[in-house]
Amino acid sequence: MYTPPPTKAARSATFALLLTTSANAMLCAMPATAQETDGSYSLGTIFLDASDADDESIVANTITSGSGLPSDVLDSSASISVVTSAEIAQRGATSTEQVLQYSSGVTTDFYGRDDRYDFFKIRGFDAYSYRDGMLIGDAFGGVREEPFAFDRVEVLKGANSTAFGLSDPGGAVNYITKSPTGERLRSFYGTVGSFNHKELGFDLGDRFAPDSTLSWRLTGKMQDAEAETDYSNDDETFLLAGLAWRPTDATTVSLTYDHLYRDGYPNSSGYPATGEDFDRSLFLGEPDFNYLATDRDTYTLKLEHDFGGGLSFGSTARYTEGTGGFGYVFLGGVTGESTVSRYYFANIAEFENFVADAHLLYEADFGGIESRTVFGTEYRDNHRENTMWYTQAPDIDWTDPVYTGGLDLTSTAPYRDTTDEVTASSIYLQQEFVLNQLIAQFGVRHDWIDQTRITHLDSGDVETAGKFDETTMRAGLTYKITPDLSAFASYAESVVPAGGGFSLEPERGEQYEIGVKYRPTQIAALVTASAFELSKFNETITNPDTLLDEPIGESRVRGFEVEAKAEVNDQLSLTAAYTYLQSEIVKSSNGTNDGNELPHTPEHAASLWVNYVVPGSAQLGDIDLGLGARFTDAYWRNTANSSKTESAWIFDAAVGYAISDTTDMRLNVTNLFDEKHIAQGGFSTDYYNAGREVQLTLNHSW
Repeated sequence: MYTPPPTKAARSATFALLLTTSANAMLCAMPATAQETDGSYSLGTIFLDASDADDESIVANTITSGSGLPSDVLDSSASISVVTSAEIAQRGATSTEQVLQYSSGVTTDFYGRDDRYDFFKIRGFDAYSYRDGMLIGDAFGGVREEPFAFDRVEVLKGANSTAFGLSDPGGAVNYITKSPTGERLRSFYGTVGSFNHKELGFDLGDRFAPDSTLSWRLTGKMQDAEAETDYSNDDETFLLAGLAWRPTDATTVSLTYDHLYRDGYPNSSGYPATGEDFDRSLFLGEPDFNYLATDRDTYTLKLEHDFGGGLSFGSTARYTEGTGGFGYVFLGGVTGESTVSRYYFANIAEFENFVADAHLLYEADFGGIESRTVFGTEYRDNHRENTMWYTQAPDIDWTDPVYTGGLDLTSTAPYRDTTDEVTASSIYLQQEFVLNQLIAQFGVRHDWIDQTRITHLDSGDVETAGKFDETTMRAGLTYKITPDLSAFASYAESVVPAGGGFSLEPERGEQYEIGVKYRPTQIAALVTASAFELSKFNETITNPDTLLDEPIGESRVRGFEVEAKAEVNDQLSLTAAYTYLQSEIVKSSNGTNDGNELPHTPEHAASLWVNYVVPGSAQLGDIDLGLGARFTDAYWRNTANSSKTESAWIFDAAVGYAISDTTDMRLNVTNLFDEKHIAQGGFSTDYYNAGREVQLTLNHSW
């Protein structure tokens, strides 16, 4: 049953204990031998030369996503947006949605001020999340990730089941976790802001001694905040601790632990769909029944070894366990002159996941043809217990709210109580050939997936099971027109289990794409443009009104997108993106929605962020000015295309000041002009987009 979140004093004590324990564990570790390393380390389950300075530049030159092989960005036959930690800090992004909202092809914020999950779509479809190349799961229904944990976030456009496993055809988001680098890191920050926001964070790292083979990293934050709606809070404790042992240049072993605790609120409970402009702070739920809790621990072990002669081995094992849940009251239809019906909605979940990957990478040269081959296997075991409650609550008067109390879950029967077990075994092969200016990449993967669900009923447990195995393929061709310019074409497939039940065929997808990439030698910049067609078959979607999966058959998205990231000089940098999407439900389950557009899929979307540094003088430090604009076209809220949002322009801004070489201050403002629109509606209820939020951060490093 639901356990209330611990007090803030208890959370502070827990955080201090975690910090002390991790630091002691690191300080007690003693190096076995002395060995210099060259600073090239793996960023994931595949090898990648860490030549990108993600904390210094918004432009990335290498990627881990795409074909499944670490690649130079111009050599990959896929469209990939990389959001580095430097860009995340520049824009002051504090959530995954904020990290992604300036990337082409990505739609965010379509559920308004709903903080239960990370809500984003890529090219019109739900997107799966990965961490260091290994599956986390569907972002909708998952844990909200902490951006401070990652060096970069890679957004892969298009199907990618061959490269990483289960995915939808629109694309995937791959988080690259911060890990020990062997370099000295000393950074602290403090933030204050809107809604009583207070936050402290740090990122520390080093070797244990100048010539030590052991290095460590400790990253964390603690947040005490509220949100823009009355009776809400947005608290968080996060800690990441990592150890890496590099006995030789050829071998790396690393162990990472991270803890994420969130004590937040689900959403605003909604506003009556009467056409009236309500204040965002108005709360029509129940103060005693308004929580969103996540308590997750993750342990990751990595081993990498270079045998020489072009052969290397990599393996990663990750274990995750945790609990989560929410409880809130959302609104129904208007029942009187100023009264509206309400419903209690609650969820409690316990989860335990294990995933392990092992692979061999072989690099060779055959008569002038360069070859890279990855052969690997992966195993996953996911366990989840999920209980949900849904029942009517007393009506409320929005002109004079009187709260009546929460729902006693111990004395209320749930409407759903299930235990899910999913195991998956996979083998995969990725191949790349390079002949002069021509780069050919192809891959094949086979997954065996077993699913079991036990539904707990008063009359007894009922078990249903299903299994399927699926082969997915990908093929891509890149031609280097010049060293700065490449053209590519690719075909890729995707597969995910059916959302509507185990007896259904899995949801399959495919994408055709052509594009060009340009990276000038004169400046740090990258421009990517592509045209694509995606199709998904046997599709189910989550109805935002009923929160249930509904089959819609087949859908298709055609489009074009362009994205540019550039550091024009030491003073001026920019990120620009434009996306055009034409979506269609080709075949619906009952035929009534044939020809309709997909929900939450705007036809046009564009964004621009410009950053300009005003050089300081002998008396003044540098002044850093940032301004961003995001345009989202109108989109349908449901598959029936019965209601639609309005198009919206939203502006963001930032001002930074270098107090000294080691200390700077930055003011970030999201939704600068407090633009307000209805992002989502359902059950005769409206949900607004997030309002203006201001945060002031002081950073110090040495």
